Amino acid sequence: MSALFNNYARRPVHLVKGEGTVVEDADGKTYLDFTSGIAVVSLGHAHPAIVKAIQIQSEKLWHVSNLFKSPGQEKLAASLLKDTHFSHGFFCNSGAEANEAAIKLARKHTGKSTIITFYQSFHGRTFGAMSATGQEKIKQGFGPMLETFKTVPFNDSAKLEAAIDDDVAAIMLEVIQGEGGIHTVAPEFASVITDICQSKGILCIVDEVQTGIGRTGTRYAYEHAEVKPDILTLAKGLGGGFPIGAMLGTADLFDAFGPGSHGTTFGGNPLAVAVAQTVVDHVFEEGFLKEVSGKSDALFRKLKENLPTERFEVRGQGLLIGIDCKEDVAPFIRQAEEGGLLIVQAGSNVIRLLPPLTVTEQEIDQAVDILTSILLVPTTV
Repeated sequence: MSALFNNYARRPVHLVKGEGTVVEDADGKTYLDFTSGIAVVSLGHAHPAIVKAIQIQSEKLWHVSNLFKSPGQEKLAASLLKDTHFSHGFFCNSGAEANEAAIKLARKHTGKSTIITFYQSFHGRTFGAMSATGQEKIKQGFGPMLETFKTVPFNDSAKLEAAIDDDVAAIMLEVIQGEGGIHTVAPEFASVITDICQSKGILCIVDEVQTGIGRTGTRYAYEHAEVKPDILTLAKGLGGGFPIGAMLGTADLFDAFGPGSHGTTFGGNPLAVAVAQTVVDHVFEEGFLKEVSGKSDALFRKLKENLPTERFEVRGQGLLIGIDCKEDVAPFIRQAEEGGLLIVQAGSNVIRLLPPLTVTEQEIDQAVDILTSILLVPTTV
């Protein structure tokens, strides 16, 4: 019997090393990793610049706590804030922690309690983030959720407007729902959210834990949408594999988070910040983001050329791509693994592709070949 709790449906593969997009298991078999640790390993496995950053920082300081000044945090925050409308940042350890911070900040700043979220959303597994999540399967067995969250259908303007009252502090959304099936916010719905927030004095929180840091071909996915968040949350790809989360906010929110209002022991530690700075320095280069967009165009084109539209729908943005198969995809996930391709689900019927942002076009071709060989097997009646 395992010494671990059984809260993960673990795959039988034991991965032992990786380089770029390629990982190897304990038996020596190699795979193309189109999961990136669930959108985390943004620069691929064992990227030389990240390895060097860890080596250098590990010989200086690992941890000093947030009781002391942190020039590294200041520099990283400035990099994330540059050329945005945000003014301040806060660092933590994960996406769920970033979303907890956003919820607390919105409530403290407005003095109101209700946060509106959307069905099929995913914001984390801590109690507040779980209450915000619009998927019942995440909440089963844990008793009553926090009552100050209202969940409404995504891209339904009438239902959203009906949910607004005087106690609403914020509207919280993913501009692309990752775990919920790769659903993108409609332009007209984004405009409605913006109008409501501006006219009612409601804050807009955009959860970019999965979509941020170049995943969609821009620094942040909200740049594709008609929304202007007051608060932005980040994690996953920010650390390139090292745990770190972040929350960015506008200048008028600054006074709500004074000393003692919120904190973290490990958040923004020197090792995490050194790695994240290295990731940001690479990803935020204009040429790098153009390459991501070019790879995205190639992957979308090849998938659409090979997968008939009557059976499959390909959707997403950048290198966050969903293939809606209109049937349970669990068997396809296993078959892809056997064929040397690691992929994940986004709901029961959607295959999610999340290659490292450094994936090559040759690796894209190889992945498409494996996928089509699996998905286009004739079904028997």
